[in-house]
Parts: sequence; structure tokens; C-alpha cells
Amino acid sequence: MSIAYLGLGSNLGDRQAALREALDRLDSGASRILRRSSIYETEPRDLPDQPWFLNQVVEIDTTLSPFQLLAAIQKTEQEMGRERGIPKGPRTIDVDILLYADQVIHTSELAIPHPRLAERRFVLEPLAELIPEFTHPVTHQTIAEMLGATADQVVKLHQGQC
Repeated sequence: MSIAYLGLGSNLGDRQAALREALDRLDSGASRILRRSSIYETEPRDLPDQPWFLNQVVEIDTTLSPFQLLAAIQKTEQEMGRERGIPKGPRTIDVDILLYADQVIHTSELAIPHPRLAERRFVLEPLAELIPEFTHPVTHQTIAEMLGATADQVVKLHQGQC
């Protein structure tokens, strides 16, 4: 079993229901959700002319390898109607592997830790709830340090829960 952290986001349809459904699908025999961050409402970062996102981070315990986990995530996204039309555009669900144990992987298919983790307040904020003192295996900064250094982006607690 390995501990991994997944970032979830949705900005189309019933965003909270999409997060809940993704969590239900990912909490399977091979992967178990251990902890969940609060849900955050965040302004779009790279393509501003779209609805705001709901974001959450979960800690899972998994028997899947990083590549098997990626395949399970992609299957979940596809089954939930994720369309990859506009890069950084609106989506029903988006799930990213942020961290997988202390592994560092860089292939054309998968990069762990997530390559833009240090600049994304919308995942650092919920990740800091769960593991503020975790040291990034490449930058050697803690999650809390990375969060303190992120550029401005509106990230606020959402009142709903998954």
C-alpha cells in the first residue's frame, strides 16, 4: 500500500455532486480514501472566462502503481463525461495525482509530483490542510512554504462538504 494525494476539481454542472461522485468511484477495492480536505471555491487561473471551480484534495491508500492509478483516474473522468476540448477549459471533473509517496516520475504520460504543484494555490491550500509539513521531494520545500510563496489567486472555503 502507498499513500498518494489527489487533487479534484469541477466547474460545470453540479460541481459538488461531481466531486462526490468522483470520490465514490475512486474509493474502491484498490484505493481507499483516508482523509479529505475542505472544499474550496477558486477562480479560474489560466483561462479566466469560465465558471469558478470547486477544488478538494484527498489522501488515499492504494495498491495501484502510479501508472495504474493514472489509468483508474482517466477511466473515472471519462465515465463522468470529461471532455478534453479546450486546454485549461471548463470540465465536469478533473483529477490529478499530486504526490505519490515520495516518488519522482517524469515520463511523457505521467509526472509526479505534479509539475505545477508549487504555483497552484487551489491545490496547495487544501493540501496544506492535510500535510503542511510534507517536504516536496524535488524542491525540498514544505507544502506550507510553497503555499506562502504562491501568487495571488482567489481561493475561499466553500460551505458544502463531500
